[in-house]
Amino acid sequence: MILRYFYCKMEDSLQIHVILGEEIHMPNFNEIANFIWSVADLLRGDYKQSDYGKVILPMTVLRRLDSVLKPTKAQVLAKLDELERMNVQNLDPVLNRITGYEFHNRSKFDFESLLDDPDHLAANLTAYINGFSVNAKDVMDYFEFGKQIERLDRSNLLYQVMQRFAAIDLHPDSVSNMEMGYIFEELIRKFAEASNETAGEHFTPREVIRLMVNLLFNEDRNQDLSKEGIVRTIYDPACGTGGMLSVSEEWLHELNPDIMVRVFGQELNPESYAICKADMLLKGQKPSQIKFGNSFTEDGFAGQTFDYMLSNPPFGVEWKKVEKEIRDEHEKLGMNGRFGAGLPRISDGSLLFLQHMLSKMKPVSLGGSRIAIVFNGSPLFSGGAESGESNIRRWIIENDWLEAIVALPDQLFYNTGISTYIWVLTNRKSPERKGKIQLINATHLYQKMRKSLGDKRNELSDEHIAEITRMHGEFRETKYSKIFDNEDFGYRRITVERPLRLSFLVSDERIARLKEEKAFQNLATSKKKGAAGEAEIAEGKRQQEAILRVLEGLRSETLYKNREEFVKVLKKAFKTSGVDLSAPIQKAILSALSERDETADICRDAKGNPEPDPELRDYENVPLKEDIYEYFEREVKPFVPDAWIDEDKTKIGYEIPFTRHFYEYTPMRPLEEIEAEILSFESQINGLLRSLRIGG
Repeated sequence: MILRYFYCKMEDSLQIHVILGEEIHMPNFNEIANFIWSVADLLRGDYKQSDYGKVILPMTVLRRLDSVLKPTKAQVLAKLDELERMNVQNLDPVLNRITGYEFHNRSKFDFESLLDDPDHLAANLTAYINGFSVNAKDVMDYFEFGKQIERLDRSNLLYQVMQRFAAIDLHPDSVSNMEMGYIFEELIRKFAEASNETAGEHFTPREVIRLMVNLLFNEDRNQDLSKEGIVRTIYDPACGTGGMLSVSEEWLHELNPDIMVRVFGQELNPESYAICKADMLLKGQKPSQIKFGNSFTEDGFAGQTFDYMLSNPPFGVEWKKVEKEIRDEHEKLGMNGRFGAGLPRISDGSLLFLQHMLSKMKPVSLGGSRIAIVFNGSPLFSGGAESGESNIRRWIIENDWLEAIVALPDQLFYNTGISTYIWVLTNRKSPERKGKIQLINATHLYQKMRKSLGDKRNELSDEHIAEITRMHGEFRETKYSKIFDNEDFGYRRITVERPLRLSFLVSDERIARLKEEKAFQNLATSKKKGAAGEAEIAEGKRQQEAILRVLEGLRSETLYKNREEFVKVLKKAFKTSGVDLSAPIQKAILSALSERDETADICRDAKGNPEPDPELRDYENVPLKEDIYEYFEREVKPFVPDAWIDEDKTKIGYEIPFTRHFYEYTPMRPLEEIEAEILSFESQINGLLRSLRIGG
């Protein structure tokens, strides 16, 4: 008799009971996830905590595949025998029709029969896995589960682990695809916690996904998506375990049961990729539409476009490892490639993901595309005018692709408590949205979780999601929804110069400064070796001494406030002494003997134009809608009348100062109220001190 395990919760502690009988149905996905994770109790000692997931995740996937195929197992084996006797070569389509899925298993084994032969369990389990059709076996290969079978067998744990998993019924009739997604995510979270990894890199909270999906489809739900016989494609370039693809597909089928949805994704993490591919197999999606690899360097869908795209790329992850490939594409292909608009700083590749997705938009003539992506605050404003980030924002906004940005509450994600934003983009804005960008402040819409999960302490309720979706759909100005013209986020960065004013004095202190000038010191150095070098150094020292003698002769208390006048005096003294000055040495002397002086005359160049003082240089960001000269006359000239704009240095930048637009001024409390409160505190403290003295 096969032992079955029953999991229950008693006084907030996990209890596992051994019973005899059939598999147990556990309706709560958290209970199932906790029961599956209890296998860690078996692994403890033989496995490090960080390695628990190497067993638990693939075994969960394997049990799910086994549960799905169980009802048709006998039929598949019977048909396989018949087809082999008929010498039929292409068996996959026939066997897949029997299972009703895009995969099957040709092995005679299933979980129950494997346990009937404990002595050969490892070999039989390997044969069972090899019996899967290629697309399903590929899933197990990415888990590298063969290594764990050997390790579990050596540790005499394989039978116990198999026995524990055989006790769970993971058939879709018992555990829906949605629940299975939650189970995988909960297991990955536990795995990440145990190994100190970042769980949030692998998946996004489901309520955040539901909000993203609502925003993605909000503009189309009452029109295109309700039609009969339509096909829509969805793509996620960092799909993790496939949560976004699954929720999108379910949302569309709820709206229109007849719609045909084709999902596509790419994932870099092997375990997440395997889980996502298994999930797609079970839903009847084509597993070949889930690719493994880095979307930047191994674009699995080069040249393809999609109706809808959504993603939660990793926050603040550097792209140094793939820098060469990305820079090559940027420089060689320009706007014909994916990254022509610009490259963000190496420490954060978020905007690379967005450019990658924008490159896969369908032309408007073919229906266009819509995109939803999660970012932290950095892509809103990082980088000055004409930096990579600013140029990317400019490209997006000037093409009128940015539809809306939603600010989410903090502490929504498992791996970070920072503020996050959903960007919604499209190349087919509705007429009323053309040339406009909507900002929605939803930071106040959340509820506290009963129990924190990592950094996740807040969550969105169904009501919160509905409210944010409503604000987006209504597209009107309110306290929490503001609408701007595209140009409102652009600015010109002007360079404000002020004239250089120097006074000159030949004194001991300033002559000492000359000795520290690099050009002066270099006179007594040489790159030559041997006698030639020594001769050159000796000559340089003589030049230094000659220069110092001339300056000693000029030493006085006379303060020159006009550079041209002082240069004439300087040149005359050196010419009289027969000492030639090179341009670098003259520059070093003037630098050492000068100081900035607001009362001095303006220094001018050869054409008589004022020379700018780099230390007084300043910058102003002037909104695109405003004339820079009117701004300059109003905001700069009254305070620095001698300033001017260096027009050659003017740059155009774009940023989205989200918080500034929703800032609410809170007036200071009256001084009388603060004073009264302080006196009250003092009175309370004095009373406590008196009572302590009396008590002592």
